[in-house]
Amino acid sequence: MGSASEELHILFFPLLAPGHMIPMVDMAKLFAARGVKATILTTPANAAAVQSTIKCTDDSLRHRITVALLHFPSSAAVDGENMSCLPTQAARQNFLGSLASLRQPFDQVLREHRPDCVVADMFYPWTLSLAKELGIPLLFFHGMSFLTLCIDHGMHRPNSPLESLPDDPETVIVLGLPHRIELKRSQIPDLAKVSSFLSDLFRQLGEAEMGCSGVLVNSFYELERDFADHYKKVTGRKAWHVGPVSLCNKDFDEKSSRGDTACIDCAHCLSWLDGKPPSSVLYICFGSLFQFSPAQLREMALAFEASDTPFIWVVRNKSSEWLPEGYEERVVGGGKGMILRGWAPQILILNHPAVGGFLTHCGWNSCLEAVSSGLPMVTWPLFADQFYNETLIVDMLKVGIVVGATEYVVEEGEIRVVKWDVIRRVVSRVMGGGKEAEGMRKRARELGERARRALEVGGSSYVAMGELIKELNEAKAAREKNRSR
Repeated sequence: MGSASEELHILFFPLLAPGHMIPMVDMAKLFAARGVKATILTTPANAAAVQSTIKCTDDSLRHRITVALLHFPSSAAVDGENMSCLPTQAARQNFLGSLASLRQPFDQVLREHRPDCVVADMFYPWTLSLAKELGIPLLFFHGMSFLTLCIDHGMHRPNSPLESLPDDPETVIVLGLPHRIELKRSQIPDLAKVSSFLSDLFRQLGEAEMGCSGVLVNSFYELERDFADHYKKVTGRKAWHVGPVSLCNKDFDEKSSRGDTACIDCAHCLSWLDGKPPSSVLYICFGSLFQFSPAQLREMALAFEASDTPFIWVVRNKSSEWLPEGYEERVVGGGKGMILRGWAPQILILNHPAVGGFLTHCGWNSCLEAVSSGLPMVTWPLFADQFYNETLIVDMLKVGIVVGATEYVVEEGEIRVVKWDVIRRVVSRVMGGGKEAEGMRKRARELGERARRALEVGGSSYVAMGELIKELNEAKAAREKNRSR
């Protein structure tokens, strides 16, 4: 490692999944804008997607961001190198298990690059011991909200603090939090059904987090102030809110290619949106991992046709057999809707003036991107932290309305089908012109303004990142001083 006078060097190691890679690369770009040298570590099959996201960066900053590669050992049994390529929960679990085989290649990269700090995804708990061996500070990145971190910390304590409502034993209150959190038992993962592998992984994650130098959270203080304070208080850990990191792309037209190659010509998409009235279009996307059954997709198609709202709908299912007869001719050909099959330029769409709402699975990245764009949401959570995020969006921030999903998805084929008329009614409430919709739009716009201010000079996330950089530089200087003695 060079002298303390050289620029600070941070190595970023994201999980091999779009929902983790994209925000960590965006985070690296924000650090680069503050004078930090950033190296992003990934595998060869993911390098192109990482590079496409880096291309959204100002030319004056790109020289600060490089990509380093590590390879799965030949002995590792992996079916692809990205979770989005895997069709089932079981396959994705097996993939998580294979990540431990990257331990030795990661160690080689550390010894070669000797960064001043490592930012590792939470799903790589084994990175901590390797970084400590070389005296390198390690921060874990959580691709989730402070609210979720608080709930997870509370529920994984001995004698999980849940209390049933007297008149509804299937509804529980999570105790010990700054605000009342009510959830259905069916919305909480059943630990009895979690595999021994996942149980062991979660235990390793918790132990590693206790020994790291702190955690980075893609959030901003004004969004969940009480939970940010609570998390730091009850865990005693350092935590920095540095988001919404997606806002680093706001000034670049290339943002349409962020993360992957868009499945459509972006100029065509923009032209279609240009022909719609302001705030009239609903954007529909459920992330990069989940695939609905044909029966559910058909109900959605009927709902969007029956509503008065034009829409852009991202669908992972490549088949068209589930579409009602004549649908594409009537709805798509008629100009009411656009169906995208594959990767969509989400930020580009969400920030277009014609878009007025977002039907989302409540993945944290999508929630933040909607908040940053000042948009209200229709919420349809499925698994992971998504039901917790729905609580924040609907009950606390009051910028969304639930579809009514109440079941944590273990197997995708077992999910209960939501009927078209239910979907249509909720869409109409969010996209309509009544008092309820106007109130949500007003609150959403105010949140969007706060999100943008958080990353501006003097904003809460800008200040937090500056404090972290200062702390890392001081630690680097101390290490260099000790070596020179």
